[in-house]
Amino acid sequence: MYKSDRITQYVSHVFLAILAAGSIIPFIILVASSLSEEASILKDGYAFWPKEFSLAAYEYLFNNSASIVRAYGITVFVTVLGTVSSLAITSLLAYALSRRDLPYRNVFAFFVFFTLLFNGGLVPTYLVYTQIFDVKNTIWALIVPGLLMNGFNVLLMRTFFITSIPEPVIESARMDGAGEFRTFFSIILPLSLPILATIGLLQTIGYWNDWFNGLIYITEPSLFSIQNMLNRMLQDIQFLATSNLGSNTSTAAAQIPTTGVRMAIAVIGVLPILIAYPFFQKYLVKGIALGSVKG
Repeated sequence: MYKSDRITQYVSHVFLAILAAGSIIPFIILVASSLSEEASILKDGYAFWPKEFSLAAYEYLFNNSASIVRAYGITVFVTVLGTVSSLAITSLLAYALSRRDLPYRNVFAFFVFFTLLFNGGLVPTYLVYTQIFDVKNTIWALIVPGLLMNGFNVLLMRTFFITSIPEPVIESARMDGAGEFRTFFSIILPLSLPILATIGLLQTIGYWNDWFNGLIYITEPSLFSIQNMLNRMLQDIQFLATSNLGSNTSTAAAQIPTTGVRMAIAVIGVLPILIAYPFFQKYLVKGIALGSVKG
């Protein structure tokens, strides 16, 4: 290896190490702050290690465990059902658009691309989903609006099918008597694990972190997702801490570790995705790289 190549490699490693540290350090501070005494955070600020260890924030959340468990269940259900449904619709549409013999193929592709540039806006979208589809205060409000279909994912998967699935493989399946559905489910999908895992991870993160649909379409507390539930708890903490509703309420508010609870809420929200990510990591880069070669 030439000296210039070694220098480039070292600089690249240092740069990537800095980026990795920039991603890991905030999470370490987040966890440490959630395990710190409230007074210690207010006095000394954030640190990499709790100066005064405390589980008060998690105890406060544990006291609301019934609602949190229900919200977790709703979020898991919505994430699983939404991701599976989104993958099914996206892969079927993307495969059809990848077939060169599809009539009006370019017209359908234009409609998909058009959705990336323009949308109807919040008010028309809200009116359509609430007055026509009647999804308000239903579980479908957390699955369908803005999340079930994504034009970028369709085009990404279509490009993967075009560039990574050899045409002779499809032709040989047809010569063996396989129809379109048999070819798709028996040949195309098994060869498309990288892009399926990539889109699946993106959709999973989108569904798990979504709070906007719950804010707009859900007013029934029993249908709150974990993000909406934790956001509501955070608002309640802020309300108690700033209200003057009597000495008992003020005393209780003073005992609430508001800063620690904020950090604990963030830890609870990000932990499942952090656990699931390593299982998809090996497919993520490959799927995006192969799916974005050309449009």
